[in-house]
Formats: sequence, structure tokens, C-alpha cells
Amino acid sequence: MKLKKRTDPKFVLINIVLSQFCCTSLWFAGNAVLNDLIYEFSLNDNSLGTLTSSVQLGFITGTLLFAIFTVADRFAAQKVFFTCALLGALCNAAIIFEGNNLWSILSLRYLTGFFLAGIYPVGMKIASDHFKNGLGKAMGFLVGALVLGTAFPYLLSSFTNSFPWKGVIAVTSIIAVFGGTIMLVAIPSTNRLKSERLELDAFINVFKNKNFRIPAIGYFGHMWELYAFWAFLPLILIAYKTSHPNISLNIPILCFLIIAIGALGCVLGGYISQKIGVKRTAFICLLMSCACCLGLPFFIATPSKSLFIGYLLFWGFMVVADSPLFSTLVAQQAPVKVKGTALTIVNCIGFLITIGSIQLLSYLNYQFNTNLIYMILALGPIVGLIALLKKRNI
Repeated sequence: MKLKKRTDPKFVLINIVLSQFCCTSLWFAGNAVLNDLIYEFSLNDNSLGTLTSSVQLGFITGTLLFAIFTVADRFAAQKVFFTCALLGALCNAAIIFEGNNLWSILSLRYLTGFFLAGIYPVGMKIASDHFKNGLGKAMGFLVGALVLGTAFPYLLSSFTNSFPWKGVIAVTSIIAVFGGTIMLVAIPSTNRLKSERLELDAFINVFKNKNFRIPAIGYFGHMWELYAFWAFLPLILIAYKTSHPNISLNIPILCFLIIAIGALGCVLGGYISQKIGVKRTAFICLLMSCACCLGLPFFIATPSKSLFIGYLLFWGFMVVADSPLFSTLVAQQAPVKVKGTALTIVNCIGFLITIGSIQLLSYLNYQFNTNLIYMILALGPIVGLIALLKKRNI
């Protein structure tokens, strides 16, 4: 018996959000069990940046190829999402098997990132097709699901004593398959215009539109900060613990809470944008997270544990709250026939930028023993803020 797909907007949104949460839990699964991977496979103690960048590089490669061949606009988006969820889950699960080494793990994380290119931007494309009105709110829920999915492996890893690291990997793979299945069987297709042929020039043409280009630059500045903050959050907490040895911290739980609170930021940002405008809300969020970048050395110095954790929770709230807003602006300005490709292109460039900030922080962290290095994360938001000030009618 064929399952009837419901078209009720609330039902559609709930299922898209659930699918996105389940599948994006693959993203930081390796980071959450990094210490176990280092011990199990004799990895380098400084593997954090390399492990994170391998996923980002895979995502970049995937989004680049998906964009060039306009995959999300030429094929059924739900089927693309399901296929990538299944393959990404298999690559993630393969880390469990004995005999892995640094290069095989990096290769598997690279492939996981590659297939995430068919999940995150394609999920946004599906949402933008279903929610032309109220897209900012829908994107807020969607990116909120990404944030929770990113944080979820840290929650699992906090139960390491009773829940081994292989269990973290296995669970994230299983729920990714579940999420892909939901997207395939529960989300109806739309009657949007599709690109029936390869449009290799779409990659360049979308940036000729200034109203598209400006929010894209804002998104790029936001991305310089976001994933580097998430990736180095454990090291930031360790730096605070080192500076204040009498203070104890549950680092996995704090990482989960600080990243997960960003989901609330995404949802509230979507609602606020309906009152004061998408662009204005994005500007405020980007400004606040920029201030957090600059304030880190001062808050690490404070002996107040509550003040420090409160500051990181605020940063975690603001650092991603503008992400769905920039995606909304980009989706609204993109040509309908290549909307999926446009979103994928912007994701591709944005995640390429994350490798730059992550690798730069890795190098500086290795070379210099100072918390001042994290202030370079403010460079991206500053560029984004300048771009948003240039035009006021998008």
C-alpha cells in the first residue's frame, strides 16, 4: 500500500525539520568522539582541525559538483536527499571497523561531508519550494534542526562510560537513514519549475544579481566564524579550565548546550524577522556575534564560571541565529529555476571559507599560546556587516 503524502504545511515542516536533524547529526560525529579516535587509532593529538576540515572539504566538493551539474534542480530533491543520507550514513558507520588509520578515517569523513552536500542545501531547497510565504520562519526551524543535529553527538558522547564511542557513530548513522526515509516517503513534491538541462553557467550567473550577491557575502562572513567556533569550542573550554584549575567543567555537556542553544536562536530569529525584517534581524545577530569574537580573551580571564558559561551560551545563540536569515535572503533573490543550485553554490563557497578559518586557528593555536588568536573570527562578521550596510532594500 502506497503511503499518502500529506500537504498540510505544519506536517511538512515538522518532517523536513526532523529529517534535517537526523541527517546532519553525521556532521560532528567524528569530533564528538575525537579523543576515542585518537586513542583507538593512534592519531595525532592535534587532529581536531584536520578531522573537521576533511568533512568541510568533502562538503565543498559535493556542493561544487551538485551546483555545476544542477543536481538539486534536475532531479527529484527528495530522492537526492534520501540517497545522500543513506550513503553518508554508510561512510560514517565505516569508522567503526578495525584496521582504520588516520588516512582512512579522513577519507571516510571526507565522503560523509560529500554526501552532506545532498542533505543540508537540498533540504533548504525543499523548504523554500514549500514555504514561499513565511520562508524566514521555516528556514529558522530548518537551520535549528541542523544545529541540534550538530550538537547531538556531543550529548551522546557525554555518556561515554555507559555508551561507547562506537555507539555514538552507530546511532548517528541509524538516525540519518531514518531521516532520509522520512524525507522520501512523507514530503510531497512541488510543481516548481525545474531545470531540464545542464546549466553550467548558472554557477556564475547567479552572482551577477547584486541583490543576491550582498546577502551571500553576509553569509560568507558568518561562515568564517561559525564552524571555527563550533570546532574549537572544546579547546576554548579547556583553555578556561587551564586558566582556572580550581574550576571543573563537563566539556561534552557544555559543548552540546552551547551549540544546541543556537537552534533556539534560529527559531526566534525567524519569528523576529517577521516583525522587523529579515535583513535587519540578520545584521543585529551578526553584530552581536562579532562582539562575542572580540570579547573572548576578556571572558576567559574572568574567575566567574557562571559569567563565562553565560557568555558562551549567548555566543552560541547568536553565532548561528543569522544563518537561516541569510539563506532566506539568498533563496528569495535566486532565480526560481536554479534556486537549488544557487543555494548549493553559496553553501559551497561558505564552507570553503570555513576551512580557511579552521586551519588558520589550528596553525595559530599550535604556534602561539594565547587566547587572543580567537579574535580573528571577528574578521568574517566585519566583512558581512559592511556588505549589508551597502544596500537597504533587499
